[in-house]
Parts: sequence; structure tokens; C-alpha cells
Amino acid sequence: MLQDDKTNSATASHSERLHRVIPGGAHTYSRGDDQYPANAPQILERAKGATVWAADGRSFLDYGMALRAVSIGYSEPAINEAAIQGLEAGNNLTRASVIELEAAERLVDMIDSVDMVKFTKNGSTATSAAVKLARAYTGRDLVARCAQHPFFSYDDWFIGNTPITKGIPASAIEQTKSFAYNDIGSLERLIAEHPGQFACVILEPASTETPATFIEPDGREVNYLQQVEALCRKHGIVFILDEMITGFRWHLKGAQHVYGVTPDLCTFGKAMANGFSVAAVAGRRELMSLGSIDRVGQERLFLLSTTHGAEMCGLAAYLATMDFLERYDVVDHLWAYGVDLQAAINAAAEHAGIAKHFYAAGPAVSPYYATVTGEGAPWMELRTLFAQEMIKQGVLMPWLALSYRHGEAELEKTREALAHAMEVCARGVAEGIDKYLIGPAIKPVFRRFN
Repeated sequence: MLQDDKTNSATASHSERLHRVIPGGAHTYSRGDDQYPANAPQILERAKGATVWAADGRSFLDYGMALRAVSIGYSEPAINEAAIQGLEAGNNLTRASVIELEAAERLVDMIDSVDMVKFTKNGSTATSAAVKLARAYTGRDLVARCAQHPFFSYDDWFIGNTPITKGIPASAIEQTKSFAYNDIGSLERLIAEHPGQFACVILEPASTETPATFIEPDGREVNYLQQVEALCRKHGIVFILDEMITGFRWHLKGAQHVYGVTPDLCTFGKAMANGFSVAAVAGRRELMSLGSIDRVGQERLFLLSTTHGAEMCGLAAYLATMDFLERYDVVDHLWAYGVDLQAAINAAAEHAGIAKHFYAAGPAVSPYYATVTGEGAPWMELRTLFAQEMIKQGVLMPWLALSYRHGEAELEKTREALAHAMEVCARGVAEGIDKYLIGPAIKPVFRRFN
């Protein structure tokens, strides 16, 4: 048996210590060293509002917001107090808890398409449960997933459809196919190539793009998601909307309400509980009840059975988060702040003369920034340089995740940091990025080799 080298960690950096005991150096690949510039904090210690503190004492205005899991603000007192009450009530009981029932009823009441819900602890288990339900309901095996949406699950049905196929059986790889967002023809062709074989179509309601609008031959105006829903109905395919990011950000009833669609199944997480571990698969009773035990004689489907899925601290935080979102119009604030942030980024890029290489776009509630070459290809070196210079100004901006605690003071600090970062980026574009970059460039998460 091989024995790993257990070198004394007293003089090792936090990064070295992390990689020694955690594969990837963190429990989510998006938190890995390869996703940040060399001057990024190697490890964080605490957070409050929209600010995070590193172990070395530095503080940063944060636009990562726990991978979009925090939509109100870090360590929000009302949410924490509710979670503490859940802990003090026992946290995890022998049978279903009162909080578990209240949380399920609250979600069913909020989301129009939902009759039943099953809670879990992360998005991957929720989406995989939805796929399993679809396969059980239809008796089919194939999954159609949107190619432009970056992540659905750590399970084989999704990862096998990325460049990282190591450890995944060929049979699993072959069971998931990709289609293009806002191109209904690509999904139609995929279904025609595999008639009667698709169990489900899974996609986010919106990501960097929102649903385009089209005029049908009969003159009706429909959006892309409505086209997908109609196509699924036509072919008996289960329509799954992954609202892990859009849920409780686009609208309290989900992005499905904004875009006028009724999915068969939907999944939620991220902003559900302001950073506490809560996710859900939910949907029509006809599908969800396949996992029930109260229908005598029905063949059993083993859906989700998780010891900690209904942990009371998390579900209490979920209920408190919903109360807070409703009371303070958080969703409206996120949309408004996003408009101002996009404008600030684009104005700074324009002023620096690099607007053709750097721009912010996407839905204002969840915008993104892009760094591109003159040919329009992703420019990771420029993205790294930008992130590096923002960090120097005390702003951690790996992407653009907004919260209620991003206010006018935070926006002004961001504008000041942008002015500096864009000036350096402009010099890098003109003179060579390598001249200003102090470490390796950020790499894509989904790549075949390290």
C-alpha cells in the first residue's frame, strides 16, 4: 500500500496544504487555483454582507457570492437566527419534521408548476433525480441537454457529455446528447435522429442568453422556451427546467413564470437559503409521485433518500430567505443593481479604449463579462489580468453574482477599481498581456488535461 507524503505543513502555503489533503484544493472545481489569478487569496476566513476576508487579513468586495448561493448577503442576521432555531429544534429528527412540511408547502404554493417537492443538499443530486424520474416515467434512456449551459451535475449522465470523460462508461457517454440554445431546429434534428428515445430535455431558462422571440407560421409570437415545451409535449418528452441559478432571482415564482412556460419538472438551489445547503427537485404530481410509497401496488422508484436532505437548519433558513425576499423586494434590487453594474463596466472599457475586447452583457439580474480577442475568441489572459488588477483594488470579481447587500457604496468602490483595472488592461492589450500578468492564466474548468 502506497503511503502519501505527509510533509510538515507548518511552512507550507494554504494552497499547498489544501492540495495535499483535498483533490482539486477545494470541494468545488470553480473554487480551484486555476480559476483565479496568482494574487487571489488562497483561502478565505469569513464574510459579512458583500465582503469577504482572507486568512492573511486582506478584505475584498465580493462578486463571487459563494458561487451565486448568497443572494441577500453573507451572514445575514435574520437568516442565521432562523437556522439557529432549526438547530436548537434538533436539526435532524427520526421522522419528518414540522419545518420539512412547512418548507414543502411553501415551495408548492410559490411555484405554479409544482405539486410536490423533494429536498436535497446540492444541485447535482436534484438534477440527477429529475433525469431518473423522466426515465422512469417515459421508459426511455436518452437525455438532451443544452450545450451552452455550463453545469448540470457531477454525475455521469452530464460529465460524460463534456471533455472530461475519464472514469465514465461509454454507455453513459452515449446516452446524453447536446442541442443549441435559441435554436429550436437543433433540438428538432436531435429528436428526429433518435425517434422515441429521449426521456427528457434539460436546460436552464436563461444563462448568458435569454429566450429569443419568434413568430410562428400561424402568426403567434412565442419565445424559445415555449417552443421547447411544445416540442416536448409533441414527442412525449419530459421538459425539465434547471432553475438552480434563475430561481428566486429572476422572479419569486421562478424564471418559468417570467417566460411563460410550465415545465414537468424543475430544480432549485443556490439562492434558496442564502448560502445554506438546500436544493430541490419539484414538479407535476404525475411524475413526482413515482417516488411515493402511498400508492398500493405501484412499482417502486427509489427517488431521493438522503439523511440530511431535510436538515432543519437549512430548511428554516430557506423559509426565512423567502420571507426576506418578499419583504425587501430583493429581486427588484438585483435587477436594478445589475443594470448599473453593466453600465459601469462597459463605460470603463469604453473609456480605456478596449470595448471591443471587454464588455458586460446578459440579463441584468445575472450579468457576465467577456474578454475576447480581435477575432472574437475567448481571451483568458486578458480575463486573468483584469481579475488580478481588480484584486489589487480590493475587489474579487471572478464572475458577476449580485446580492441585496451590494449597494451604492459597493457600486462606487467597483467603479473606482474598474477605472484602474481597465487602464492596465488597455496597456496589456497594446503592449502584450504577459508584460503585466504576474502568474499563469485562468483555465476552463471543463478541459481534458490539467
